[in-house]
Amino acid sequence: MKIKRKTVSNVILIVLILSFFITPLGDFSKELLNKWFASVPTIIGSQNQGKIADYNWKLKDAEWNYFNFEEAKNHVVFINFWASWNLPSRAQLDDIQELYELYKGKVKFYIITDEEKEDPEEIMAQRGYSFPITYQIIGEPSPIQLLKPPGTYILDKKGNIVVHQNDIANWNNQKIYQLLDDLIKEQ
Repeated sequence: MKIKRKTVSNVILIVLILSFFITPLGDFSKELLNKWFASVPTIIGSQNQGKIADYNWKLKDAEWNYFNFEEAKNHVVFINFWASWNLPSRAQLDDIQELYELYKGKVKFYIITDEEKEDPEEIMAQRGYSFPITYQIIGEPSPIQLLKPPGTYILDKKGNIVVHQNDIANWNNQKIYQLLDDLIKEQ
C-alpha cells in the first residue's frame, strides 16, 4: 500500500498542532507566538497622562522584606504585573530582562506578582533572570490601578503615567529606548 504525500503532510500537520496542546514544546511555541505578535507600547501624550496619587505603597522584595514604593519617587519607573501561570506574562519576560540590563541603575524596575515565592523564583532560576521581583501584598492600598498580568506602567520622574499597557508588549525597540532616555534626562 502506497501512502500519498498529501496524507503524510496532513499527519505531520496534525502532530504539529497537537504538540501545541499536549507537550512542553507547545508552551514554548505559544510563548514564541505571543512574542512575535506583541505590539509596541503606546506612549501617552502629555495632555492625556494620568498621575499617581502618592507613592505610599507597601510591597515585598525578593527576600520577602517589606519596603515602601516611596523609594521610586523622583525616578523613572517601570512597573510590570506578571504571573508565572500567565503565558503572555512569561512571553515578555525575556524583553523585560533585556530592558533591565540596559537601564538598571537608571530606571527603577518593579516586576510585581501576587503569587507566593516558589513559582516566580523557579522561573527566575530556570531562565536566568536577574531583574528584581517585587511581591504585592494582597489588600494593601495602591497609588495606581493594579493591572491584570501582563499589564505595565512607565512613570516619569514626576509620577506621570507615560505608558499604560494592558497587553503583552515588545519592550525592546527604539521607541521605548528613546522614551526612557528622554525621561532619564528630564529634571
